[in-house]
Amino acid sequence: MTGLALVFAMPVFAATMGDDGLHKADWMRDTFKDLREDLAEANAEGKRLMIIIEQRGCIYCKKMHEEVFVDPAIHAALNAEFFVVQINMFGDIEVTDFDGTTLSEKDMVRRWNALFTPTMMFFPQNVADDARANQAAVAVMPGAFGVWTTKNLLNWIREEGYLGEEPFQKYHARILQEHEINE
Repeated sequence: MTGLALVFAMPVFAATMGDDGLHKADWMRDTFKDLREDLAEANAEGKRLMIIIEQRGCIYCKKMHEEVFVDPAIHAALNAEFFVVQINMFGDIEVTDFDGTTLSEKDMVRRWNALFTPTMMFFPQNVADDARANQAAVAVMPGAFGVWTTKNLLNWIREEGYLGEEPFQKYHARILQEHEINE
């Protein structure tokens, strides 16, 4: 009976652990990691391209997968609105940047100056052919954040708030105040 109780206590959307030691969620895409192709596919599906950089043993990645990404609204948004490609901070799989440069994951992460895991990078529908991912990103979220910060960032990206006058921090504060939330 105790085992059954544990099954029902687990989050419905829990990620599994892959052979590479990284969390694997149903909203992640297994691609050839050519960002130009990934962006084209995301656009064809009416989704926004998002890269998530993670590493084996990352306690902050674990927090995001176990406490934040399992939130029903966040999980639904990631599935419906985002085309998510996972990059292993210390991995050896080849990644092709928007400018055509091909490097291993670890070398590409270094090229992008990404220092923390998880790091989420969000992209517009159109990226210049000579841009690096870290230059083209409309928002970068380094580290672990709570449910409301993550939910609001996903909404702000989806609504293209980065094109408007209200920066994310003000958008986030306004939404928290409107909902009377102390995150």
